[in-house]
Amino acid sequence: MSKKAPSDDEKFLFVDKDFINSPMAQADWSAKKLVWIPSERHGFEAASIKEEHGDEVLLELADNGKKVTVNKDDIQKMNPPKFSKVEDMAELTCLNEASVLHNLRERYFSGLIYTYSGLFCVVINPYKMLPIYSEKIIDMYKGKKRHEVPPHIYSITDNAYRNMMQDREDQSILCTGESGAGKTENTKKVIQYLAVVASSHKGKKDTSAGELEKQLLQANPILEAFGNAKTIKNDNSSRFGKFIRINFDVTGYIVGANIETYLLEKSRCIRQAKTERAFHIFYYMIAGTKDKLREELLLESFSNYRFLSAGNVSIAGQQDDEMYEETMEAMTIMGMTEDERIGILKVCSSVMQLGNIEFKKERNQEQATMPDNTAAQKVCHLQGVNVTDFTRAILTPRIKVGREVVQKAQTKEQADFAIEALAKAMFERLFRWILGKVNRALDKTKRQGASFLGILDIAGFEIFEDNSFEQLCINYTNERLQQLFNHTMFILEQEEYQREGIEWNFIDFGLDLQPCIELIERPNNPPGILALLDEECWFPKATDVSFVEKLMNTQANHIKFSKPKQLKDKTEFSVLHYAGKVDYNATAWLTKNMDPLNDNVITLLNNSSSPFVQDLWKDADRVVGLETIAKMSDSSMPSSSKTKKGMFRTVGQLYKESLTKLMTTLHNTQPNFVRCIIPNHEKRSGKLDANLVLEQLRCNGVLEGIRICRQGFPNRIVFQEFRQRYEILAANAIPKGFMDGKQACCLMIKHLDLDPNLYRIGQSKIFFRTGVLAQLEEERDLKITVVIIAFQSQARGFLARKAFAKRQQQLTAMKVIQRNCAAYLKLRNWQWWRLFTKVKPLLQVTRQEEEMGMKDEELKSAKEIAVKFECELKEISLKHTSVLEERNALQEQLQAETELYAEAEEMRVRLGAKKQELEEILHEMEARLEEEEDRAQALLVDKKKMQQQMQDLEEHLEEEEDARQKLQLEKVTCDGKIKKLEDDILVMEDQNNKLCKERKLMEERIADFSTNLAEEEEKSKNLTKLKNKHESMISELEVRLKKEEKGRQELDKVKRKLEAESNDLQEQIADLQAQIAELKAQLAKKEEELQNALARLEDEMAQKNNALKKIRELEGHISDLQEDLDSERVARNKAEKTKRDLGEELEALKSELEDTLDSTATQQELRAKREQEVTILKRAMEEENRTHEAQVHEMRQKQTQAVEELTEQLEQSKRVKSTLEKAKQALEKETSDLTVEVRTLNQAKQDVEHKRKKVEGQLADLQARFTDSEKQKGELGERCAKITIELEGVTTLLNEAEGKNIKLSKDVSSLSAQVQDAQELLAEETRQKLQFSTKLRQAEDDKNSLQDQLEEEIEAKRNVERHVSTLNIQLSDFKKKLEEMSGNVELLEEGKKRLQRDLESANSQFEEKASAYDKLEKTKNRLQQELEDILMDLDNQRQNVSNLEKKQKKFDQMLAEEKSISSKYADERDRAEAEAREKETKALSLARALDEAQDSREELERANKSLRAEMEDLVSSKDDVGKSVHELEKSKRGLEAQVEEMKTQLEELEDELQAAEDGKLRLEVNMQALKAQFERDLLGRDEMGEEKKRQLVKQVRELETELEDERKQRTIAAASKKKLEGDMKDLEGQIETANKGRDEAIKQLRKIQGQMKDYQRELEDARAAREEVLLTAKESEKKAKGLEAELMQLQEELAAAERARKQAEAERDELSDELASNTSGKSALSDEKRRLEAKISQLEEELEEEQSNLEILNDRQRKSTQQVDQLTNELQTERSTSQKNESARQQMERQNKELKAKLQEMENQVKSKFKSSISALEAKVAQLEEQLEQENRDKQASAKGLRQKDKKMKDLIMQVEDERKQAEQYKDQADKSTARMKQLKRQLEESEEESQRATAARRKLQRELDEATEANDAMGREVNSLKSKLRRGNEPSFSSAPRRIGGGGRRGVVDDASEEEGDSQSDYNGTKSAE
Repeated sequence: MSKKAPSDDEKFLFVDKDFINSPMAQADWSAKKLVWIPSERHGFEAASIKEEHGDEVLLELADNGKKVTVNKDDIQKMNPPKFSKVEDMAELTCLNEASVLHNLRERYFSGLIYTYSGLFCVVINPYKMLPIYSEKIIDMYKGKKRHEVPPHIYSITDNAYRNMMQDREDQSILCTGESGAGKTENTKKVIQYLAVVASSHKGKKDTSAGELEKQLLQANPILEAFGNAKTIKNDNSSRFGKFIRINFDVTGYIVGANIETYLLEKSRCIRQAKTERAFHIFYYMIAGTKDKLREELLLESFSNYRFLSAGNVSIAGQQDDEMYEETMEAMTIMGMTEDERIGILKVCSSVMQLGNIEFKKERNQEQATMPDNTAAQKVCHLQGVNVTDFTRAILTPRIKVGREVVQKAQTKEQADFAIEALAKAMFERLFRWILGKVNRALDKTKRQGASFLGILDIAGFEIFEDNSFEQLCINYTNERLQQLFNHTMFILEQEEYQREGIEWNFIDFGLDLQPCIELIERPNNPPGILALLDEECWFPKATDVSFVEKLMNTQANHIKFSKPKQLKDKTEFSVLHYAGKVDYNATAWLTKNMDPLNDNVITLLNNSSSPFVQDLWKDADRVVGLETIAKMSDSSMPSSSKTKKGMFRTVGQLYKESLTKLMTTLHNTQPNFVRCIIPNHEKRSGKLDANLVLEQLRCNGVLEGIRICRQGFPNRIVFQEFRQRYEILAANAIPKGFMDGKQACCLMIKHLDLDPNLYRIGQSKIFFRTGVLAQLEEERDLKITVVIIAFQSQARGFLARKAFAKRQQQLTAMKVIQRNCAAYLKLRNWQWWRLFTKVKPLLQVTRQEEEMGMKDEELKSAKEIAVKFECELKEISLKHTSVLEERNALQEQLQAETELYAEAEEMRVRLGAKKQELEEILHEMEARLEEEEDRAQALLVDKKKMQQQMQDLEEHLEEEEDARQKLQLEKVTCDGKIKKLEDDILVMEDQNNKLCKERKLMEERIADFSTNLAEEEEKSKNLTKLKNKHESMISELEVRLKKEEKGRQELDKVKRKLEAESNDLQEQIADLQAQIAELKAQLAKKEEELQNALARLEDEMAQKNNALKKIRELEGHISDLQEDLDSERVARNKAEKTKRDLGEELEALKSELEDTLDSTATQQELRAKREQEVTILKRAMEEENRTHEAQVHEMRQKQTQAVEELTEQLEQSKRVKSTLEKAKQALEKETSDLTVEVRTLNQAKQDVEHKRKKVEGQLADLQARFTDSEKQKGELGERCAKITIELEGVTTLLNEAEGKNIKLSKDVSSLSAQVQDAQELLAEETRQKLQFSTKLRQAEDDKNSLQDQLEEEIEAKRNVERHVSTLNIQLSDFKKKLEEMSGNVELLEEGKKRLQRDLESANSQFEEKASAYDKLEKTKNRLQQELEDILMDLDNQRQNVSNLEKKQKKFDQMLAEEKSISSKYADERDRAEAEAREKETKALSLARALDEAQDSREELERANKSLRAEMEDLVSSKDDVGKSVHELEKSKRGLEAQVEEMKTQLEELEDELQAAEDGKLRLEVNMQALKAQFERDLLGRDEMGEEKKRQLVKQVRELETELEDERKQRTIAAASKKKLEGDMKDLEGQIETANKGRDEAIKQLRKIQGQMKDYQRELEDARAAREEVLLTAKESEKKAKGLEAELMQLQEELAAAERARKQAEAERDELSDELASNTSGKSALSDEKRRLEAKISQLEEELEEEQSNLEILNDRQRKSTQQVDQLTNELQTERSTSQKNESARQQMERQNKELKAKLQEMENQVKSKFKSSISALEAKVAQLEEQLEQENRDKQASAKGLRQKDKKMKDLIMQVEDERKQAEQYKDQADKSTARMKQLKRQLEESEEESQRATAARRKLQRELDEATEANDAMGREVNSLKSKLRRGNEPSFSSAPRRIGGGGRRGVVDDASEEEGDSQSDYNGTKSAE
């Protein structure tokens, strides 16, 4: 079927349906899962989803294939191709910005500029002329409904016109958009269409009416000349808004028109931008006027006029002189006289001349002068005014001040402003006069207008960089228009849903815009922007800044009002419109709103000699003049913004009034919305800027309309269409036979299991939410693909079987030919055969004569027969022609009768339709009448009620006024009370804040002190955190309960307690510092050990580099490693021997050490005893802390519960308050609506009532709030009391626990102070001991780490051996499998699978082997390094033993000195009591000591930090070797954990010292009380001191036992060293075997890789074959589609045949009747009989053809089934290994056989039926109808069978798809294995590079460590020298100096530890930074 090519105009109107219905696009969409993602350039881009990771989605762009990751929220759904280029965007199933933009873009690029979006008609400017506005197109759209024709402005206009005629309801068309979007052009098209349509159906041509239509069209050029101008965006931009009102009479004739304008941009006549022009008329006039008129108008060239700033700016394709002539012609048509035209031109000329008047300043004064008055003379000549009066009025105008008239000199600026204002006012008045003239011309007819159609052409929403007063007015208008749209959409939706009987919560979306409108237009309470502006215009000293400030104060809390974030100017503010946030600049708003003029000049113009000028300025008394402004300054300030009699009207007021009038007219009409869009700023056709269009859609409200659509059910489908399209998704849901569409849809939806919220079922349609249809389309596509695949498989099978049968036939034919050829070759040389061939032709010679005779006879008889036949033929042909003529005549009669019948039928149908329509209209009118009567009665009743209410209200008014006065008095008193209460609250809040701050300070101190105590234990950290949380919760409660005095009292109590606790804790500082000094000394020793460890690390790194070099050599020479392993085994035996020798040496050394350390045993026992006592104390402290924690935890839980309950109650009260406020707002809105209806009756009363209601509402709210607050206060008070009781209990418990802690800490501090000096003397000895013990521990740790590593390596070795064995086994299996595979070609796929699995396992094993080999190599090198380190350590330890012996002698001497000093310290204890009283002086001395310690610490920190940074770099870069060092460091850290805790305590104590200095004054106040307490505690301290001594003795004993343990561990380390050496040798042997195994594995791998390549080749071949199969499948799909089309054609032909049969029967009956009537027509009857028989034979032939077509189809089906069989066979051969697939294949074969049998049965049935039908036709033609009915029944049965087959075919297809997916999985696995191989190679290369980097870093670290060790040694020497000096010095200095040194050393180590453990010690970093 060839389609008709679309014409040129239809291309730009109709969508190409082939593109929409293309299956390729549908398949592409469903396969790729296309979505939209945001794009900066294109707005949105299409992309397909690849992967999803949580909230992130990986996408592939459709254009360039680039992959992008986007957040899920940024993705927008894409519509199916069915919805491409849709005419109404509301029908889109995915309603989002991207889909809207894409639809508009697609249509625009196809030349379709008009698109519907719900109620909107969106128009995009094409920037070229399109052939879619001709008379042909107008005829096409005449009288058509919107859905019958494509979108067009004509369709909108025609629908509006028809609705107006039918419903008698006024219509309006609202055209909005940016400048250059095409608003004016579309308005012209509307008028053009109406001019044609409204005049086209007139019976008589009325001359006046024709003239009126002409005038209506000609009004446009005049308005364009005076109101349009060239802008940057548009060459013919309308600089004003207009509402054209066209009036129609009852019959639809245009009877008149009226034009109203809004917001003329009059400033354009004085200034323009560079490339812009002023109004067109100025240029037309200069270019088009002739000489005489030019002289009369005093015109000059373009460059001479200052107001035409850019000179002569031409417009492309437009001649100004031609346009001038056109404008003049239009003026004549509009009925303007010659004088009026010249007057208009004179005013225009004088406007331009005003710009040439120049003013200058006088030298000594600011007064303006006019040196050259030529321009003024020209102006005065043109306007008919005296020059001197004019100049005087401009320069020194007369102003009335009070009763006197004064001449005021004007400045240059004032004069310039006056001239510009005069020019603007002059042009504006001229424009208004022209408009009035046009309106009078258009409204001349006497006929009365029954209804009208209004066209609004107004600027759209504007958001510029600098938005002024004009933009506010435009945006305000658009807010109102958008509200109108939302309201109408709401009404239409409501009507639709009610009509369909759908339940939906109705939302009036128009209310969304009400807050913004109220912000602009509200008159009072509080006043809006325009009201405030008017109010400010009355104030004398008001400025733009004061206006903005007042606006900020009144509207600061408004939802739609905000301040700009970055204030460039004080006159800026922001308003949140529906289209976005707009920043307005209010500069010069007051002047723009007042629009002042020089009233002296206006009086002159009013008294002009020119009558035209007088007519222009006849209302001069309404102008805001200089006198009015002067009076304003003297008069009192008005209280409200209402205009009084005699006051001037502001621009804002006038505009607001005109807009309200416009809105009331629009509300009374049925609106139609047109939104014009500018595609780009370059004015290029075919280009669309996505971001620009999106912004306009937002501003135009199109997206707002879509938002409203999405709230409801935008997608609607008729039941029949839904069933037709989606019945495939629920095939079994609908039973057979007839069913109602609604019932069927209900069943379908139940079957689909859709969410009830996603759809609604109406009376005639089904409604869906957005996105539901897209989902259904996807499911439908899946179903259709399943069906088509099944059909394709059948077709392929049939074709394959047919090809196979053909091949078999060819094979048999070839065999026959071969056999014959062979026989011929055998016989050709046989002599008898030759003789036979020669003799055979001679046998026929004798019979030739007889045959000739026979032939002659036959010829004669044939000639006779031919002659007879010719005669008969002539007769028959004559009869035939006569019959044909009769038949043609009958056919002509039949056609005429049928045509008449069809026309009659059409007429009947039309009449019936008209009758129905008229009846419906009648019913509607009757219903309306009844409704109107009911309404009238209701209104009468309401009126009576209202009158009664009025009387009641008037009676109540007086009472309410009295009550109001009383309430006002009460309000005043209440306000006073509230203010007092607020002041009290503020005072309470200040006091509370102060107390909270003080409390927070105290809490911080308490937290620090508690952490100092708690950090000695592990659980104390949790306690302090919980305590802080608890205290923060208490502070929050106190903030909430500010009004309560009890909380304040509690805070005071807590404050006192905290101060007491802080004093106690500060006492403990000095005691704790003494203990810290000891730890500092120990930390210094640890630092030295660290340096030794770093030296070892460098050695290990060097060895590691050597090992890496060896690894590279080993990789190059794997084959030589077998020999190396043998040699290493021999070396291992030697290493075992050396290990034994070393062990013996270590034992000897241990014995020597034990001898030397026997002398110190007594001291160690003393220390052990002291340590035991300390541990007992610690345990007691821990138990007390636990009990304290439990108590605090319980109290906190209670408190948190109470707080949560309070917060819930508060939230509930807030919710209640918000609901009350909402209800109040709703009530206020209802009351305002009611007052609007009764405004004329009770305006005065309404104001009073409104105020009274507000006061009552406020009072009620205040009373409700007061009662609520009182209730809350009572509840909070009760809860507060409970909480305070609980708090008191908690605090008492806390105080008790803290008191115990304080006592214990005091005891500890006193004991530590007494023993401190003794410990400092013993410091050197302990350092030496610690050095030795740490070395021993290091050796022990090394031993443990080596053992762990040995075990790991042994395990790794075992794993390697296992892997090697498994690899060997697998390799042998591989070989066997390969041999089997070579034998069995059918089991190839099974071999592939196994090989792939084995390959993967082999790869993983290879990776594991490689890693194990690397580990073994590393461990070997590490063990070698450790051996060397141990030997070095042995030498060092020998030296240390000798040093220790020397130090032992010194220690004995120091012991004797210590005894003498201990006696001195007994005396010093008494002194300490005196020093405790002078605590302040002691704190200062401590601070100085701390400063000195900090200085020394900082120096050590610098050195340590550099070393630590390098250490961390090394640790981060090291491999397995570094891990062992890290493990050693971990063990060391475990030992140093207590030291680090004490270090953090010291740092925090130092912070507290600074706080103590701040609180010195408070301490002085509390000193006396502390002294008394101290004297009481002294007695207890003496007793505790003795206990402390015992504990210290226990500690010394424990330390001695630790020393002994360390000796034992050293012996064990020596033994383990020997073991390690033996293990080293074993490992080396294992490495050799592993290397050999690795070589074998690599060889086998290479073999496997070769095999893999072969398999990959085979795989590629299989893929190629698969691709060929897929190609054939695609071809078969195409064929199947063709077959489907043929099937459809065949069905159509069948139907046509049935029709022909029926026609034949009808003809037969008619002819038989005619023949029966004719007695002489027997011959005709016989002819008719023959003809009927011929027809029967034709029908039989057609039936045979249909049978043959059916057979062809069946053959094709067989071929398709054969192809399916081939595919299944191929796939089964590929998966022959799996038994499940074999069984599946067998099932498929069975199913295929069954299908074939069923197909044959069906074919037999069909043949038998057709035979029966043929025989029936031969027997009787009359029985054809019955037989056809039987055939239909049979067809239904066959359809059932076909459906069953389809289901089976779907199952087959699913199986095929599963197999395809498995094949793809195998392919992916192969790719992964190759990728893994590449990754392994890369990792090897990277590891080599990392090892090289590590060696370089290690060398650097070695150098830096050497330097650091030298610096450390120097520091150690200095420290020793200082200590010796201090010992020689006097006693007080002796006690202080060691502390300082210890502090410094401690600090250095602390920093090292903190840097090593940044994660674990993160809590202490804060304290360091605070220092």
